Amino acid sequence: MSPAVFLSLPDLRCSLLLLVTWVFTPVTTEITSLDTENIDDILNNADVALVNFYADWCRFSQMLHPIFEEASNVIKEEYPNENQVVFARVDCDQHSDIAQRYRISKYPTLKLFRNGMMMKREYRGQRSVKALADYIRQQKSDPIQELHDLAEITTLDRSKRNIIGYFEQKDSENYRVFERVANILHDDCAFLAAFGAVSKPERYSGDNIIYKPPGHSAPDMVYLGSMTNFDGTYNWIQDKCVPLVREITFENGEELTEEGLPFLILFHMKEDTESLEIFQNEVARQLISEKGTINFLHADCDKFRHPLLHIQKTPADCPVIAIDSFRHMYVFGDFRDVLIPGKLKQFVFDLHSGKLHREFHHGPDPTDTAPGQEVQDVASSPPESSFQKLAPSEYRYTLLRDRDEL
Repeated sequence: MSPAVFLSLPDLRCSLLLLVTWVFTPVTTEITSLDTENIDDILNNADVALVNFYADWCRFSQMLHPIFEEASNVIKEEYPNENQVVFARVDCDQHSDIAQRYRISKYPTLKLFRNGMMMKREYRGQRSVKALADYIRQQKSDPIQELHDLAEITTLDRSKRNIIGYFEQKDSENYRVFERVANILHDDCAFLAAFGAVSKPERYSGDNIIYKPPGHSAPDMVYLGSMTNFDGTYNWIQDKCVPLVREITFENGEELTEEGLPFLILFHMKEDTESLEIFQNEVARQLISEKGTINFLHADCDKFRHPLLHIQKTPADCPVIAIDSFRHMYVFGDFRDVLIPGKLKQFVFDLHSGKLHREFHHGPDPTDTAPGQEVQDVASSPPESSFQKLAPSEYRYTLLRDRDEL
């Protein structure tokens, strides 16, 4: 029998201290530094990755570093598998090619990736450990609501865009593709799914996906492509979930402003769906070719009273159409003129040609000036941009470029 070993009191205290320290020291993780050699491999193999694009000289980046690291430690305890959640960073001064690839225009920028695919919406919330951790937990939650009875469909919120998948089995390639799409577009649509015996009445020709548009009058639409083709399924659902005319709110205003495109906005009362439908139809009819040059939006007159005041309007004047170029705001004529063929299109063309800006400063373009006759400028004070104030703030970011003036 081995002789007993007795520790002196100081040694015993030291041993206990080491034991307590070992037990209660939290797990710490290194933030993964991305470069041109490892970025694709790391992001492609991560279920969810939150990437901090930063610059060492930026004070906001410096303030975020310890918060980002602590949030990573918190999440690592909940998702210990290295590929479940990755917190990573890119030094944009050292890797300007990566910054250009992801169109980084401010520091710090936090972008979310799923299996290597960058999500459309970046993180713009509070910069705290709790907020970042809660954001990741939300991203890891199931974006699809399972239906246990088809009668549940009658209680859907029809103010939303609903995508419903009917599958024989949950463990199938069809559902895995559907799940990938839902993870990407869950902010734009509500995703639901039914399986097995519950879904059987809707699977008369096999697994299928349907789109239920907002409201009760529009008919359902069925996806006719291959359900194992991710690109085809994603493009079809994205087309249904992201409308041509989007609603601007105080929550998404910064994101829309940062896209850098002027706004063509319909201000309307929330209950005035008729004017919104007219505007949507005319935008689709006259301006579909301008989709990449201007953002088509609609706004609640009550919520956006301040921009209306900038153009000397009130909610009582709604519906009102205006352009915000981030320099000035320009008002369309009478709303009903939108039904005149080409009228709305000309309004947008006059923005791009500079005519709206020129006429605000110098009066209407001369149409019948005699040769040699002097043209006099007519002074005016065009309303300043109102939505520019929703752009990323210099009190939260270091901005890298100014917006072009129109």
